[in-house]
Amino acid sequence: MIPARGRYALAIVGAGAAGALTAIQLCETAARRRTPLELVLVDPAPEAGRGTAYATPDPRHRLNVPAGGMSCYPDDPGHFTRWLCRHGEPNVTAADFVTRYRFGAYLADTLGQAIVRAHGVARVRRVRARAEGCADTADGRLELRLTDGELLTADGAVLATGPAAGNAAWAPPGLRSSPRFIATPWAPAALDGPLADTADVLLVGTGLTAVDLALTLDRPGRTMHAVSRGGLLPQPHALTPAGEMPAPEGLYGASLDGLRRAVYRHAGRALRLHGDWRPALDSLRPHTAHLWRNLTLQEREEFLERDGALWNTHRHRMAPATAEALARLRAARRLRVYSGGVAAAHAERDGTMTVTLADGRTLHAGWVIDCTGPGRHLDDPLWRSLVDAGAAVPGPLGMGVATRDGRLLDDLGRTVRPLFTLGAPRRGELWETTAIPEIRVQAAAMAQELLAPLAPPERRVRRRPLDGHGLALTTHAAAATAYRTGLDRVLKVRSGADDAFRRAVALDPGFALGHAALALLGHECGVDVDVPRALAEAQRCARERADDRERSFVDVVTRRVHGTDGDGAALLGHLDAYPGDALALAAAVPTIAFSGVSDLDDDYALPLVERTSPAYDGHWFHTSLLAFLRQGQGRYHEAGELAHRALATEPGSGHAVHALAHVHYECGAHEAGRDWLDAWVSGQGRGAVHRAHFSWHIALHELALDDPAAVRRRWFAQLAPGRVSGVRALVDSGSLLWRARLSDNWPGEVPAADVLDSVAREVVERPATAFTAMHAAVALTAAGDVAALRRLRDHAAGADSVQREVIVPLCEAFAALVEERFHEAARGLDALLPVLRKVGGSAAQREVVEETLLYALVAAGRCEAARRLLDARLDRKAAPRDRRLMAALCG
Repeated sequence: MIPARGRYALAIVGAGAAGALTAIQLCETAARRRTPLELVLVDPAPEAGRGTAYATPDPRHRLNVPAGGMSCYPDDPGHFTRWLCRHGEPNVTAADFVTRYRFGAYLADTLGQAIVRAHGVARVRRVRARAEGCADTADGRLELRLTDGELLTADGAVLATGPAAGNAAWAPPGLRSSPRFIATPWAPAALDGPLADTADVLLVGTGLTAVDLALTLDRPGRTMHAVSRGGLLPQPHALTPAGEMPAPEGLYGASLDGLRRAVYRHAGRALRLHGDWRPALDSLRPHTAHLWRNLTLQEREEFLERDGALWNTHRHRMAPATAEALARLRAARRLRVYSGGVAAAHAERDGTMTVTLADGRTLHAGWVIDCTGPGRHLDDPLWRSLVDAGAAVPGPLGMGVATRDGRLLDDLGRTVRPLFTLGAPRRGELWETTAIPEIRVQAAAMAQELLAPLAPPERRVRRRPLDGHGLALTTHAAAATAYRTGLDRVLKVRSGADDAFRRAVALDPGFALGHAALALLGHECGVDVDVPRALAEAQRCARERADDRERSFVDVVTRRVHGTDGDGAALLGHLDAYPGDALALAAAVPTIAFSGVSDLDDDYALPLVERTSPAYDGHWFHTSLLAFLRQGQGRYHEAGELAHRALATEPGSGHAVHALAHVHYECGAHEAGRDWLDAWVSGQGRGAVHRAHFSWHIALHELALDDPAAVRRRWFAQLAPGRVSGVRALVDSGSLLWRARLSDNWPGEVPAADVLDSVAREVVERPATAFTAMHAAVALTAAGDVAALRRLRDHAAGADSVQREVIVPLCEAFAALVEERFHEAARGLDALLPVLRKVGGSAAQREVVEETLLYALVAAGRCEAARRLLDARLDRKAAPRDRRLMAALCG
């Protein structure tokens, strides 16, 4: 038995999809709130999460909702798709229809992960039994009676029992008593008989159950018959979704006749606009429960009788692959569909059945299988005991039970007992309530309600831990220590920040800033973080436990991840309110750690850093940012002094080192810059998270010094794929190869294809930022891949304004270069130089376009124009490579 007191005790009866989703939400909510919880899952099944629907191992049984609609979390719709990608299906998309068995595995795994994350807060156990009775206790709790004899005492219970069992009331008595009649086809071993022979089969019902069984039972020599009142099979999903459309206006308050007319008009409009009725029906999904409630009982009954079958066949559709397989069965006449009902049945001497349909047609079948689906009435022992005790009453039209927001109503219309349900038992109340998208919302809401009474009373906290810059953190001391470690590593541009933030949220799952920091690192820096998951956690935690500053930061990260803060207004507003938020400042200023605000040019960045200065009082991090901005202004002497000042306090400051690397390069101090930076990378910089970028800076010096052997050594030792991957390989390794080739510092073919292979194709051809897009174009040009350049151009044409203005013509110019249309390439690249700054990054990074222009000019025979360009470069900074190129032009 559950202990009488101590932890709050909850029982979930049923561990199928609804029970698993509820348990996931309860575990994660309890962990976030640090609410001690005792949770018991009561179900005889061997594995939680599968239930009846997701236990079938037949690979032909597919979900009837695309993967993108099957996440466990209403606020993280891509969770299931990402899980599939991590578990053996890397090419799956949100539009794919995967097997039901895989979804069962996903539910079980997600529940297991939730239990692990809640360890120490929520204790979870499984009881392999059925609940067959429920009674009140003297102290207002519940006592569940189990089939194994245990009495389970709990403070509340969630009855996640799934759909009501069918009762085969349609079947004649002679059929119901026949051993050839299968009333519960999903029961274990129920189909052993039909699978063992080739006798014909009659499926009574033509819905999704009949479709699955037709695929399972099909075999040469067998004919399958399917009969239902309307003879309607489920409609298929479209191979390519037609798009979305809003629901029509004027639905609320309409009668059933009015609704019927409005829906038919809406479907006709969808056909005219999209050539498909499906967007019309899908647009009604958010409104279905409200519309159902607005109907009278008579109208609901009329809907079920007149429209129910038509609605179900169009609303609950088949996967396209399933529909195609079914069409092949029908074309081969191995599946035959009839309309009508079963009028009579009798057994033949050989054990087969002769069934007479209502229209007089007779069918011979070795097996008759009930595929009519769930019944209206919840009639198992547990529900009967509740109804008999007055603790539950049947729902509208006898469907399910009566509830108020998921809480059971008793026979006096009250919600006095801590009894809840979700999913199919609420069908009479909600109508559409059996699919995962509806059940997951109910589960999340139920977890909030069940744990709401356990929220600790507000108490004054004398002192909260701080983040190292004087800002309070809504967490406990241990998690705050881990967070400060992560923040310090971000500010120094050192590795391990993500591990520290992970430790912070493991110590306190309700710590909003920890989750938000992880989401930011994953989005900006390519750290191995499930960004949507971390962001959803941050948002949940911010709603439950955070101060104004933390909620503001979570909002900033949300907008940044979703791309809705393109001008940086939210981030800059946050910094105006909280100038001492060092992580936000690091994200705002485009240096080496983050991409910054896309249009934060020097005229805006410098005032931002200057007006936040009082909050830092000369701190090395702030001084490092100022050094980087000064070099961007061309104030190299001042930038060098600031960088050295920061490094004197913190020798590991990556931002200061980065500023000094640019100072050396732009001043032409290539030997000194190479030697100093090489020593730092080998010493203090060994833990730098962007060590490859510092190696790239050293290689730039070696290129400028015209030392091809050193460039090759550097590339293979520190920049080749395997040592660098992802966006960093694209930005640093790819651009270095191209620049080495342009200046004759790399004899033979450059291994650009190896770089591209180390980067996700999505990043190369559909980059999120113009800066990444520019470097993708460079790498593709180095590889000579004109087709991919054009795909990148097409993506940029539909992306943000900078990609449209800069990346589109850049791809066209690079394609012309690869195709040796040098005059055209030079003309396009020359026109881009004045606007190239808009892509972001440093002058040293954007210089690759200027060097490509120089190559194009020479190849086009425009030596005078090339000489002018080289003169300007040599005026900016001396470089042996450029002097060699000039000498070759003059000769």
